[in-house]
Amino acid sequence: MEYRRLGASGLHVPELALGAGSFGVPEGSALPPGGTGTAEARRMVDMCLEAGVTMFDTADVYAAGSSEEVLGAALKGRRDRALISTKIGVPLGEGPGEGGTSRPRLVRGVEDALRRLGTGHIDLLQLHLFDAGTPAEEVLATLDELVRSGKVRYIGASNFPGWHLMKSLALSDRYGYARYVAHQVYYSLVGREYEWELMPLGLDQGVGAVVWSPLAWGRLTGKVRKGEPLPERSRLREAAAYGPPVEDEQLHRVVVALDEVAEETGHALAQVAINWLLRRPSVASVVIGARNEEQLRQNLGAVGWSLTPEQVARLEAASARHAVYPHWLAQRQERFARLNPSPVDVTPPTD
Repeated sequence: MEYRRLGASGLHVPELALGAGSFGVPEGSALPPGGTGTAEARRMVDMCLEAGVTMFDTADVYAAGSSEEVLGAALKGRRDRALISTKIGVPLGEGPGEGGTSRPRLVRGVEDALRRLGTGHIDLLQLHLFDAGTPAEEVLATLDELVRSGKVRYIGASNFPGWHLMKSLALSDRYGYARYVAHQVYYSLVGREYEWELMPLGLDQGVGAVVWSPLAWGRLTGKVRKGEPLPERSRLREAAAYGPPVEDEQLHRVVVALDEVAEETGHALAQVAINWLLRRPSVASVVIGARNEEQLRQNLGAVGWSLTPEQVARLEAASARHAVYPHWLAQRQERFARLNPSPVDVTPPTD
């Protein structure tokens, strides 16, 4: 397992992290299909630690907090071997103050997360969504206090538009607040919009990408193929509307390219898709999900080998999309950058 610096911080994270979105179940409910209880979660944590996957990602909204509880129980007795990443910001209820990242919400949310996780600190606290209703100064001042208190070690954002992230970084620099060192983003072979603006921003400002849904909500596992119905037990049947949007033509084109590369490498489609992401600029860690030990074992096989430059080129040709304005001007920016080289290449990738 390779370990990488998270942005411009001193924290080193494994190239793969385990997402605990399937862990736990809300109180009073039965364990849902695919839900992971404490015993199986502990076995999965065992597998991860043995493979060098030492970072575990969760959120207060997952299973109404039960995900954090199950993860904490699974890590009991080996907390010092793990990095815990959790997220705050998605509404937990209908009442005022139940969502967002106001000072009361953040302070209460961190205290609740620490209790559920059974730990004294959170290694990486990320804001789950940008909160347009709370001044960025209030958010950053509160996060800075939490870092100085020792309850939080590092902070990150998630799903922020570029200008919101840049504004926050500028405010941190102005007032000496703790800076975002991570941006948890959606990025996949069928969702490359991250490259247009957020990737060059991250490279320039020292913000590492922590990738969620690297398989595009299960679309890049080989279960979705042109002209074939979805498998009966596929979660896409019920959850497709909640996942990242993908045009059918683009998806099928990428799956064909993945099929070819998978056959050449002897690796599964999902492993090829994740391996491609790990070679991309600014990517510090890719969050893999697993509903059982077999899925986890397969996703762990995405590391320890490399695609050839020719295979990478084929995958990127199949997944290329026309950028929206103003990003389609990137080719002109690229030519200008070659004439005026910078110590940090902030040119958005183009295909």
